[in-house]
Amino acid sequence: MAKQNIILGVTGGIAAYKAPELVRRLREHNACVQIVMTDSSTQFVMETTLHAVSGLPVRRSLWDRDAEAAMSHIELARWADLVLIVPATAEFMARIAAGSAPDLLSTLCLATEAPIVIAPAMNHVMWASSAVQANRKVLEERGIKVLGPEDGDQACGETGVGRMMEPNDIVSAIQSIVPISIITTVQSQIKGRTVMITAGPTREAIDPVRYITNRSSGKMGFAIAHAARDAGAQVILISGPVSLCKPDGVEFIQVETAEQMFAAVHQHIQDLDIFIAVAAVSDYRPKKPEQNKIKKTKEVMQIDLIKSPDILASVAKLSSGPFTVGFAAETERVRSYALGKLKNKKLDMIIANQVGVDRSFDCDDSAVEVFWRGGERSFPMMAKSELAMRLIQLIAERHIGNSGAKIKK
Repeated sequence: MAKQNIILGVTGGIAAYKAPELVRRLREHNACVQIVMTDSSTQFVMETTLHAVSGLPVRRSLWDRDAEAAMSHIELARWADLVLIVPATAEFMARIAAGSAPDLLSTLCLATEAPIVIAPAMNHVMWASSAVQANRKVLEERGIKVLGPEDGDQACGETGVGRMMEPNDIVSAIQSIVPISIITTVQSQIKGRTVMITAGPTREAIDPVRYITNRSSGKMGFAIAHAARDAGAQVILISGPVSLCKPDGVEFIQVETAEQMFAAVHQHIQDLDIFIAVAAVSDYRPKKPEQNKIKKTKEVMQIDLIKSPDILASVAKLSSGPFTVGFAAETERVRSYALGKLKNKKLDMIIANQVGVDRSFDCDDSAVEVFWRGGERSFPMMAKSELAMRLIQLIAERHIGNSGAKIKK
């Protein structure tokens, strides 16, 4: 978001504690972030914290004599390329739906011509109320984009729809609104091409209530899907079971097992330009899942496993297949295992990272090593949204450079 000016409005909800992390994510994209706080938000996050992470003095009051001597709120409204409000409480949604402007943040919402995005957060019963839903509808009809909320645990101890989207997901969601510099460099290389991405884990049934799976969250695959979409590609995202929101602007296919993912990939493989296998597919599956729940009657239970279909290898061996990119998540010997996989499966590129407890899986950051025949590149620890953009740039460069590829018809 190089040289993009973002007003980040923080209102008085418990999810305000996520604001400093969101500022950090935005600044990783080189955005300039001006914080505007409501009075009630100061009960949840300190002004000094937001000043420190944004690098700019926080604005709070319409009655700041020094700032308002030159009608600074109007100047600020014109300065913004985007107004992003997190969290958006029920009260603040009602305020801007009514066109009320009792404070600096709501005044900016009326005075700006920039796009406005809100990320609501509140108790699930409040979110479901007819009044809040009516205000949501009014705001959307006026062109305000509403992100979330998501289903999950809430600060009140209850569970339901009302949890604010995570900072990394918010950054990904606003990428189609605020241009991202790194993506513009690859648009001419990837625009119009068809890119398929697999993401998340698979689940292999043991019986009707148990299954074999892994710790993949799908975050990296979804981030790459966002980046490819924003670069102008036609994106097909095939995902195993994850708790992430379906991305806008992509063809989304939900699967559960390795066999279902294999079938979905090959059903859509024709005319594909690039295939990126991010999914953590189960290598083995139960040979014969039980029809009924297995009862706890024995001290030892034995389950016969058989190999799952190798989706990545099956695509790579196609005679006229797409540019094929694999992922290797390893706990040790990352380089040697990745190079072996690159050679043995005859891939065009492989992206490798080290995984383990608090490393990569279900995290918002990752570091990777990328290998191809005759070359390699390292990417240090960074937000997965940023990493995804850099990977799409590299994949586009290698795809074009490898084959002088033309868009398949």
